[in-house]
Parts: sequence; structure tokens; C-alpha cells
Amino acid sequence: MSAPSPLDVVRQFLKDMERLDYDAALHWVAETCEYVNPPPIPVVHGPAGVRGLLEPFFAPTLHNEFRLVREAAQGSTVFFERLDRHQLADKWVELPVTGVFEVEGGKIVYWRDYFDAESILSQWPAG
Repeated sequence: MSAPSPLDVVRQFLKDMERLDYDAALHWVAETCEYVNPPPIPVVHGPAGVRGLLEPFFAPTLHNEFRLVREAAQGSTVFFERLDRHQLADKWVELPVTGVFEVEGGKIVYWRDYFDAESILSQWPAG
């Protein structure tokens, strides 16, 4: 059985994250992974850092959709343009995002999302 391609790793990771299945999603994240978001969101490292950032943030989410718009992969680098949609108790919040991932040995070692942080933070419930 061959190892999944970097594109397959990131696709599965995003599917797991869409379901907020952190255990399944974080299986794809290396201990050395660096996850970078636009300020003021902090940079975190490894599965524990990713979980520590995202689990509390997504706590008010009733349902997620990650609509994959475009994808490209070259070697170990994967790009996804996506529309992240989050259903909250009173509304849907949408955020255009471009993610850059580097995959080594079947694990994500680098993940950087590009988006307008203020557009999501201004619509999100205070935590």
C-alpha cells in the first residue's frame, strides 16, 4: 500500500476538520508543524497547538462547510483556495481562505492560511 500523496493528506485533513473531528484531523499534523494565521491570531506548533487554537474558536459552530474552490500541488507543497462556511446559532459566517501546506512523510509540517482576520473576528461570538 502506497503512502497518500500530499494532496490526499491535505484533502483528508480538511474533511476531518470540517466535521470538527480533531482526533482524526490531528493524525495528519506533525509534531513539528507550524500553523500560521494572520495577526492577531498567534502562530502555534504541533497537534496540541492546532487543537488549542481551533477547538475553543470553533466551539460555537453548529456546522462547517469547507468549499474547495481551487487546488494545486507541486511536490510536497499544496495550495487550496476555499470558502470556509460556519453555521452559528443565529447566522452563517463565510470566509474566503487560501491555505498553503507542506507535507512530509504523510504529515503536515507547515500550514499557513491567508484571509482577512478582521472579517471573521468581527462576526464571531465573543469567547
